[in-house]
Amino acid sequence: MTARRLPISTVLTMLAVGALATGLGAAAVAVRVARNVVTPPTRRRYDIEVLSVDEPAGEIVLSRTLDTLAPGRYSMWFDRDRGHARIGEIIRHDAQSVTRQLHSVQRGDLSRASRARWAGWWYLTPADLAVPFSDVGIRTPIGVAPAWRIDGTGSGADWVIQVHGRAVTRAEGLRAVNAFTEAGYGSLLISYRNDGDAPASIDGRYALGDDEWRDVEAAIAYALDEGATRIVLMGWSMGGATVLQCITRSQLAEHVVGVVLESPVVDWVRVLRFQAAASGLPAVVRDAAMAMLSSHSASQWVGLDEPIDFDRLDIVARAAELTIPMLVLHSVDDGFVPSDGSLALAAARPDVVRLEHFAIARHTKLWNYDAPRWERAIGTWLAELGDRQP
Repeated sequence: MTARRLPISTVLTMLAVGALATGLGAAAVAVRVARNVVTPPTRRRYDIEVLSVDEPAGEIVLSRTLDTLAPGRYSMWFDRDRGHARIGEIIRHDAQSVTRQLHSVQRGDLSRASRARWAGWWYLTPADLAVPFSDVGIRTPIGVAPAWRIDGTGSGADWVIQVHGRAVTRAEGLRAVNAFTEAGYGSLLISYRNDGDAPASIDGRYALGDDEWRDVEAAIAYALDEGATRIVLMGWSMGGATVLQCITRSQLAEHVVGVVLESPVVDWVRVLRFQAAASGLPAVVRDAAMAMLSSHSASQWVGLDEPIDFDRLDIVARAAELTIPMLVLHSVDDGFVPSDGSLALAAARPDVVRLEHFAIARHTKLWNYDAPRWERAIGTWLAELGDRQP
């Protein structure tokens, strides 16, 4: 069964079947699962143990996980996100632990940390890039959203708008600034509704790109007012879904000359099924949760003001509508957003979509894993995009 706009009677039937098949708690589980999909998190999962820290030697020992075993350089948050450190390459590892370079500590007392969480960030603000920047406000349909503006080295006509992913902020896109600056592009790193920086929507829930694209449209309008004539949109994870909705629904998409997607969601049904399977969620509960999200009546149970239109969010099915050149960067072992959606999109539209496939890099951490290759892929694609006019 697909997750589409189902009538309330169908949703109720699914919940009843779920309760009979998996126990009386199945309906409650389905509601909780649906809420988790669209509710901005207030608590983070600290799934890494900090086993020892030797700051003078520049070493840290962490529990062995798929993330801590990945080569490259990463962010590590601790002390309920009050602390942040930069972690470098692997020094050694065994069956239980991984010893890595401790690059630096930006915030907090790492010696007191016992648990942490992994992230792809490296830079926390544009100041870390040592480039001039300004804080600006984007007038979105629900209020002014803060953004960072970094002017390019070119004529000022070429801009990239960075759209971050779910449950993170605009700092996610800072890793891409250098690649675009070298190509002469200015960068606008935006916030959008319900991300903790921008104004909240009426319901305070994610729409998985179904509404957030309007804030990207507002950013395009800002860029045009400031002299941009050629705009590239870059979306990360859910930001990819948001960018894809913008270029297929906004009247301002005519000013967009290219799209870059990092670990993107191109079909939410595919992603949510993958995540449900990974967590061991029974199929009947999964389908009931997804049906609630797309039902006009049942979506109110999870706090949505409007249901989510999964058909509209399926860009693989809508691939024929794409006209703008697109670079997709995705890791085969993403672990959160499966790369098969990107593969399907590239197969459907090889004339428009170029896929740069990684391995080992995990979700939205391709730059961290292999920054030279990642930046080279973007730089080469931008060079080939050339002076394409909207």
